[in-house]
Amino acid sequence: MHDDTASPVLIIDDEEHLRITASQTLELAGYAPQTLASAEAGLERLTADFPGVLVSDIRMPGMDGMSLLREVRRRDPDLPVILITGHGDISTAVEAMREGAWDFLEKPFAGERLVEMVRRGIEKRRLSLENRQLKAELEAQQSAPGPRLVGRTPIMQRLASMVQRISQVEADVLLFGETGTGKDLVARSLHERSARGGQPFVAINCGAVPESIIESELFGHEKGAFTGAVERRIGKFEHANGGTVFLDEIESMPLALQVKLLRVLQERCVERLGANVPTPLDIRVIAATKVDLKAAAEEGRFREDLYYRLNVVTLPIPALRERREDIPLLFQHFAVVAANRSGLEAPSLDAGGISTLMAHDWPGNVRELRNLAERYVLLGTAHDYRLDALLDGAEPGPGDMALPQQVELFEKSLISQSLASHRGRIPAVCEHLGLPRKTLYDKLRKYSLKAEDYRQTAP
Repeated sequence: MHDDTASPVLIIDDEEHLRITASQTLELAGYAPQTLASAEAGLERLTADFPGVLVSDIRMPGMDGMSLLREVRRRDPDLPVILITGHGDISTAVEAMREGAWDFLEKPFAGERLVEMVRRGIEKRRLSLENRQLKAELEAQQSAPGPRLVGRTPIMQRLASMVQRISQVEADVLLFGETGTGKDLVARSLHERSARGGQPFVAINCGAVPESIIESELFGHEKGAFTGAVERRIGKFEHANGGTVFLDEIESMPLALQVKLLRVLQERCVERLGANVPTPLDIRVIAATKVDLKAAAEEGRFREDLYYRLNVVTLPIPALRERREDIPLLFQHFAVVAANRSGLEAPSLDAGGISTLMAHDWPGNVRELRNLAERYVLLGTAHDYRLDALLDGAEPGPGDMALPQQVELFEKSLISQSLASHRGRIPAVCEHLGLPRKTLYDKLRKYSLKAEDYRQTAP
């Protein structure tokens, strides 16, 4: 008796003996066959996002297999359809492939060939539905409150929880993390999820604005305030009134300007250069740094009073090497984004690709991973480039991890990926990974993975 969570296979044939034989063969292989005698009945049984494959004879009374194929392709072009042809009917098989059939079987066929064809079709269907879901989630983000923080690791779950909690309170925030960890994404998420979400979000890279004009950029100036000031200019802080100011690389802000920033934070007002009357501000300030500001303050490179004023709420942003299990998920996410933007198909990761990603040390963090995913979408599938060849010539290196640690991390990632792909369905994961149920449960306990954590709609 098959488990109702096994991958379904819809078998359509007007010959009862073939339906019975194919059904028994697939049931013994661990699938969940469903048999029907007509194409019309098969179309009624097909649901949106059907998670399996369709096997149909071509020659049947009423709607034949070719007509069924065309209708299925119209409804869902990603659904694998395997057609059964008569002996020597090569021309029909060629036509079927042109019409978009996944593959064809010529009567009489061996049961092993049917099982292998179905196995490959099921895997293709799984990847197609996974990419479809990711695309749908990307589209849903347009109306969702703030950018999505992608990741299932405990450290990312804690960060997402903190972002949600802090976004609801009116407090300035300091983000601390290495270059490329996504501090700007967290800042935008804090803003969009807050009551200020509909108001301006003004991002300023303190390290990119020339020191000679940074004061005017931030605070604005009156006409005639200095040579070349031919008209009044509203500064970034004033422009953000009602919203959020994001000060990236705040450690690069000149010490003299830090005094004025401290006054703005304390008094919530700003004076344009050349003006005598302060302008009240209703803003939230989010600052980001890649250095230890406390140590910088102790060394005289950053004002200590400003550090303590900013340090009301500090959010540490983890480096990618601290959340390695999220790497395959992030790569797939960025690949779908890039494919959507370019009109290309998002590639899927095999075991070798996952191994390459997990072995690399990612000094550029999430930004480096995103760039790799974009290059792979644009170049890898067209020119058969390997992931390791696209890593900017960098040799993948395991950092300080010993070989047993790397093997365990790789195994944990593969199991996590399979749990996510199959929505935590244990029989499907066992089938996908080729593991007995007891072995899988042992590994879940070893890696503190819970199937129920993967049964949510969104990853």
